[in-house]
Amino acid sequence: MNICTLRLAIIAYAVKEFGLPENLKLSVHSGSDKFSIYGPINRAIKKFDTGLHLKTAGTTWLEEIIGLAAAGGKGLGIAKKIYASAYDRFAELCGPYATVIDIDKSKLPAINEVNSWTSDKFRRSVTHDQSCSDYDLNIRQLLHVGYKVAAELSSEYIDALEKYEDVIAEHVTENIYERHIFPVFI
Repeated sequence: MNICTLRLAIIAYAVKEFGLPENLKLSVHSGSDKFSIYGPINRAIKKFDTGLHLKTAGTTWLEEIIGLAAAGGKGLGIAKKIYASAYDRFAELCGPYATVIDIDKSKLPAINEVNSWTSDKFRRSVTHDQSCSDYDLNIRQLLHVGYKVAAELSSEYIDALEKYEDVIAEHVTENIYERHIFPVFI
């Protein structure tokens, strides 16, 4: 029995034994290894006929960056700006997550290299597709912890999200549905 199945069995038992709410759910925070556990989670929630809370906020943030890069123009410029700031503030941004991330700073491309990238190169580097030769887990993780940079950009970032909403929405929707909801619940 895998750990997820065991936890769901415990929840099912606790609901019956202690009169806990029937909609009590296991909460799963998706991480970099998430795809490997989605199959067992799917089987376990079906076996115990239970729900699940799946947190994907961090991956949605990354899809926003990917969408900005894919949009090109100012969107790509903002994605590059976020990368540059996160690169310069590596210790500050990564410090709180040191136990859960594994970034090899020596493998991160220099800011001037990233600034020369096309929209497609940036997008492919961050999109979680391990079969793509451009995919770079180090860049993806750095941007993941770099959400503070976007918050500091304030209206510049929000305005870009609004301007490129259609492109960003495609990436976010595909990520949430195809890569998370479908494998876990369908």
